[in-house]
Amino acid sequence: MKRFFALILLITVSSCAELQGVVSQLPQGGTVSELDIANGLRQALDLGIDKQVSKLTQTDGFYKNELVKILLPEELQKVDKALRDIGLSSLADEGLKVLNRAAEDAVSEATPIFVNAVKGITFTDAKNILLGNDKAATEYLKSRTQTELYNKFNPVIKNSFAKVGADQIWENLINKYNNIPFTNNVNPDLTDYVTTEALKGVYTMIAVEEGEIRNKVSSRATDLLKKVFALQD
Repeated sequence: MKRFFALILLITVSSCAELQGVVSQLPQGGTVSELDIANGLRQALDLGIDKQVSKLTQTDGFYKNELVKILLPEELQKVDKALRDIGLSSLADEGLKVLNRAAEDAVSEATPIFVNAVKGITFTDAKNILLGNDKAATEYLKSRTQTELYNKFNPVIKNSFAKVGADQIWENLINKYNNIPFTNNVNPDLTDYVTTEALKGVYTMIAVEEGEIRNKVSSRATDLLKKVFALQD
């Protein structure tokens, strides 16, 4: 344990040359170079993108994944309840489904943006990520991609709503709700809401894979991942 805390201190304050001297003494079966560390973090993120984000682009990738399923915004949850209370559960379900379908359509735009962000990881970035918390790599990716992804997702989701008839579905759903006695009319910006929720879902799934790699040796699928992430064990 003392050796572990000493290593963290040395990595935080040392130069790159000193870092190499420290990691080369660890029982990894070989030295861990600066390039190894950066490439290991890139590989971990690439794995998360390939293994987890790609799932979200499939039919029901959001809708049947309880970690990321998009529910109604708070101001419309009363719509869902009211419709179910009067026997219109199938209409409420369809309304939820089209929100998730739009997110599934949009996520296909994410991969090239993520790939560019991963390529830009420097050794300093990698060192900070490696010794960060269980979501440090995901947080790095989020800081580098969130704005660009929002701008990519938003028009795709808007078009998806039109393509699958979501605009008509929601107009029908909300009109039925607004016709229920003693209710107040609602008209939220669903495109912005679903865009934001889709982004949350993407980062959630990358964080899932990052957590697996950090905490389970069996999830480190390559020799490089095993060697690099052993430094944070």
